[in-house]
Amino acid sequence: MARSIDQQIAETQAKLARLKERQKASETRRKIIVGSVVISNALREPEKARALAALLRRAVTREVDQKELAGLIEELDQAAEKAGRS
Repeated sequence: MARSIDQQIAETQAKLARLKERQKASETRRKIIVGSVVISNALREPEKARALAALLRRAVTREVDQKELAGLIEELDQAAEKAGRS
């Protein structure tokens, strides 16, 4: 039995929704990977730690996000200070 136009539309919309989910998941994975690389690198290189901490302080404006990043910023500050003590 042939599918009705409405059934075809519903199937196409469902397929589009699945593709959008996959796209969003891919974007999220990329952000996680890039963030991990940037943080790891910054924690090893004091100048980059200083720059990343400054960027986060300047760019992260939502209070809930600032609270989430407070520990990381402190860790970056400590990594940046190691250069001054060496």
